[in-house]
Amino acid sequence: MSILINSNLGEVSVDNSVVASIAGAVATKCYGVVGMASKSKKDGVIRLLKRDNMSKGISVSVEGNGMVIDLHIIVEYGVNINAICDSIVHNVQYQLEHNTGLKVTKVNVLVESVRVKE
Repeated sequence: MSILINSNLGEVSVDNSVVASIAGAVATKCYGVVGMASKSKKDGVIRLLKRDNMSKGISVSVEGNGMVIDLHIIVEYGVNINAICDSIVHNVQYQLEHNTGLKVTKVNVLVESVRVKE
């Protein structure tokens, strides 16, 4: 599925995977974020995604005039989860609107796990 932008010069199509890649890159650069997460449907185990599969932990949907982004993340132990989530929401929304010109109506951050250093 892709997002269509119409202008007087023509039509631009932005694929959801492009939006997910931008959102994932921005989210993983925020302090305290270990990476994106994916939950196995078979056994419910949460796993950390590698950089090349990062978009699997992100879902993009279009509602009304804007996009809704769901980010599944893993955070570092000992950081303020509320502060991390606020930072992610603001940074992802700003960067997506700045880079694509599309309106982001909602960014949902779902903390799937906490990584404890050994």
